[in-house]
Amino acid sequence: MADYSVKRLDELDSTFGGVAKRARASLGASAFGMQVFDLPPGFDQYPNHDHIEDATDGSVEQEEVYVPLAGGGTLRVGGREHRLEPGVLARVGPEEKRQIVPGPEGIRVLCLGGVPGKAYEPPPWTEIGAAPPQPPPR
Repeated sequence: MADYSVKRLDELDSTFGGVAKRARASLGASAFGMQVFDLPPGFDQYPNHDHIEDATDGSVEQEEVYVPLAGGGTLRVGGREHRLEPGVLARVGPEEKRQIVPGPEGIRVLCLGGVPGKAYEPPPWTEIGAAPPQPPPR
């Protein structure tokens, strides 16, 4: 049997009302994390987070790479703001707080993640049909 998968973005399992598409699980990938986020204009719920103290979803020590596919926005990291748009790539280490803010046209961004030097273990929320992660109790 052939070992490949091909899907359109609109065929991917999603959560958070369609904002997060579970690309990794939908394609059957297991070596790294991979989601597609569609953040509409004015979306303000993408958290300012790191993957050390804020990793309540199981993504402890994960570094991430962001690949904008459409639209544009701003990556806030390291006390600076960087324009995200197709043709720009960004990598953020696990300890850095990061936040993506969509521009006036919104942004579609491919997010890749993994833990340096360790085998990838997918957070439970990234599995097809799983409930989204819940914020920590206060």
